[in-house]
Amino acid sequence: MSLDRSLDTNLSKLKTNEYPGRGIVIGMTANLKHLVQIYWIMGRSENSRNRVFEVDGDFIRTKAFDESKVTDPSLIIYYPVKCFNSWHIVTNGDQTETIYEALKSDKSAESALMTRMYEPDEPHFTPRISGIINNSTNQKAYMLSILKSAFEGKICQRVFFNYDNFIPGVGHCIHTYANNGNPIPSFGGEPF
Repeated sequence: MSLDRSLDTNLSKLKTNEYPGRGIVIGMTANLKHLVQIYWIMGRSENSRNRVFEVDGDFIRTKAFDESKVTDPSLIIYYPVKCFNSWHIVTNGDQTETIYEALKSDKSAESALMTRMYEPDEPHFTPRISGIINNSTNQKAYMLSILKSAFEGKICQRVFFNYDNFIPGVGHCIHTYANNGNPIPSFGGEPF
């Protein structure tokens, strides 16, 4: 399949997904001038829908839109975007901190994520998705990952997708859910 046709197919797949949940796209602009990280949030519960993004210095964090409506801040208030030296981190939860601290200690993002699991929101067990760009002058590469439940929360699958180069005008997308449901099925397969 050609690249253009693949991009059209994948865009259509995303548009027709009733509930992809939270998502990450990492790529490069067509003019090669910028690397791109996109993060989006969606929610079904009032608590999940009650959040917005806020710039905090060089980082981005989520905050409650209406503090009076917060029922549980533990899974909705976090830093989805942080950077350290040439590393740019984007995630859907507090694993951003785990990755950030590992990189500051000269450890890998993968080793940091080996200490984490999916979110404890039974029965959904929302996957933790992460994206990391290495924007060093010698090597521009990126990684996407998903930590998801298997067998109704009995096992955590940790899957890493490493890309050694960017394609101008193209990004890879991963999101938390395959579609809507009860419980909501986790994203499956490779980033598209």
